[in-house]
Amino acid sequence: MRALQFDRTGDLAYLELRDVATPAPKPGEVLIRVEAAALNPSDVKNVQGAMHQTTLPRIPGRDYAGVIVEGSAEWKDKRVFGSGDGLGFTRDGSHAEFLVVPENSLVELPLSLSFEQGASIGVTYLTAWSAVQIGALRAGETILITGATGSVGSAAAQIARSKGARVLGTVRTMAEVTDVDRELADIWIDLSNTTLDGGVLAAAERGVEMVLDVVGGPLFVPCLKSLAHGGRQVAIASPGDGQVTFNLRDFYHREARLFGLDSLALGFEDCREILAAVVPSIASGAFRVPEFDVVPLAGALAAYKDTKPRKKPVIQMRG
Repeated sequence: MRALQFDRTGDLAYLELRDVATPAPKPGEVLIRVEAAALNPSDVKNVQGAMHQTTLPRIPGRDYAGVIVEGSAEWKDKRVFGSGDGLGFTRDGSHAEFLVVPENSLVELPLSLSFEQGASIGVTYLTAWSAVQIGALRAGETILITGATGSVGSAAAQIARSKGARVLGTVRTMAEVTDVDRELADIWIDLSNTTLDGGVLAAAERGVEMVLDVVGGPLFVPCLKSLAHGGRQVAIASPGDGQVTFNLRDFYHREARLFGLDSLALGFEDCREILAAVVPSIASGAFRVPEFDVVPLAGALAAYKDTKPRKKPVIQMRG
């Protein structure tokens, strides 16, 4: 089969399109003919050597959609999609024509969704759903989401609104907010003409009950300052050296809660449960499919090197 594979880390030049042996499923596993696979930022960082858990040689790729060609009678020939539990890091991932995963990880892909749409869902909604759950968001509360027009931010906004929460979204400039995006947030905070915490306190005088910070870095402290008493903040990003400094006295007087979320820690069964819960809303149109651009397998290496993709790349394995 054709697959992207690397046997050294530290440079994207180490990633190559190769002919490798098709994997054989063990008892309790299935063989999937991969039709489409998303390219996430963590896949790129993996090849660059940012993921300490990765073992080599390795086929990267966390998200997939395809058809089961070997497995139990219950699942054979079904359309499926999924993610999780070390795919692309400690076990070979989805950037290949075939993939082996445990049968207990499978989620059926509705016929109303294409393989490309199915492949785009995984990491985006797994992260967004987990963040909202960790933050224990409740109906009637207000959540601040940084980068709310991005894939994870927009997914979190939709999940939050479905729970009856009020959403404040930040953008670098309102020019980023399309007509389709506008409905994601009840109030947009334009960081080109106001500070984050100033904008939040103008919209929610007592602060917000929850923050999902998908940006980190310079927005981390303003997010903390935006919390109401007893508020919860979930962090999922750490640009640069990952270091932040904040006033601990203010933090504990506010009785705030700070949570970290690493989507790489989600196991196959965790991913199955979350994706099975999300997919009916996506299939019905209540939640949007993440925006993506289709890339043929022959163009996947170039997609890895694109530092600022306009949309999430989704690789067509038959292209």
